[in-house]
Amino acid sequence: MSVRFAIIGAGVMGADHARIVAEDLPGAELRLICDASAPRARAVAEAHGAPHATTDPAAAIARDDIDAVIVASPDFTHAPLVLACIAAGKPVLCEKPLSQSPIECVQVMQAESDAGRSFVQLGFMRRYDRSYGEMRAALRAGTLGRALMMHNIHRNVEIPAADFTGAMAITNSAPHEFDVIRFVLDTDFTAISAWQARRSDSLVAPVLMVLETADGQLVNIEVNNNAAYGYDVRGELVGERGAISLIAPSYSRLDADLRQSTTHDPDWRPRYGEAYRRQDRAFLDFVRTGRFPAHGSDCWDGYAAAVVAEAGARALRQGTRVTVDMIEKPAFYAQRKEFAE
Repeated sequence: MSVRFAIIGAGVMGADHARIVAEDLPGAELRLICDASAPRARAVAEAHGAPHATTDPAAAIARDDIDAVIVASPDFTHAPLVLACIAAGKPVLCEKPLSQSPIECVQVMQAESDAGRSFVQLGFMRRYDRSYGEMRAALRAGTLGRALMMHNIHRNVEIPAADFTGAMAITNSAPHEFDVIRFVLDTDFTAISAWQARRSDSLVAPVLMVLETADGQLVNIEVNNNAAYGYDVRGELVGERGAISLIAPSYSRLDADLRQSTTHDPDWRPRYGEAYRRQDRAFLDFVRTGRFPAHGSDCWDGYAAAVVAEAGARALRQGTRVTVDMIEKPAFYAQRKEFAE
């Protein structure tokens, strides 16, 4: 039987998930689109063949003809909607962040642990990107020797909203780096420092972070939300015996007028299109089998990202190095990692 999906949130990411479920997930059925805007919900539902649209997320989650939920609504709704899915006994793929509040993340972890089984996969899709996967594999195979440093660049064309700030570069943009770095290095962060450059105009300037890991590595992250020229993510992992770098897909090169050029994407979706598809396929398999994906991001990973982001925002505000203090990993999540490995 098909797995029947509801998608909550009909914005950019919700519409993308709707297309993936409808077109790229054999055995999945897109049943319902939910959004605060009824016209937007109907438009996405009609575009991708979903028979139902609603503005009531609680009712959507409770429906008997819904087996699984994808949450792609505004950030502040994520934790409450995930809690509703856990209470309803329905697996949920939640776009990042689980919450920007570590306390709220702990509440969700407690609810999932109390339920006694896994329900929540987080949308840190870079874990399913081939370039990061090859980086992680090279480290685990011993090809690089011991990891020493990791360099990361995350640039967007322009800020996503007029009220975007330097602190939001840490709490909103950088969590993708926070998560995938932990995934690649298989360690946690112990401290973070952050600085912001100064632009000659009123636009939000780049933020630079330096993080220290529990295994003694140094990691830097540049987030530039007003890079102007295009979407650009880069990374390099440096080990004692070698280094490995990300290579973004490039499908053509133009030679003309004594110049050679390639293009930049306008946003993240072309760069990570296949990663989203692989992530959603892994979620479908999770729904069918009950086995949490080996490379999936769970509520503990969401908590870890929230703690680092909170510490980073404080480091930027205070101009000081801030320690990253995490609670002890709950047994529910520690046992899952041992099983996955």
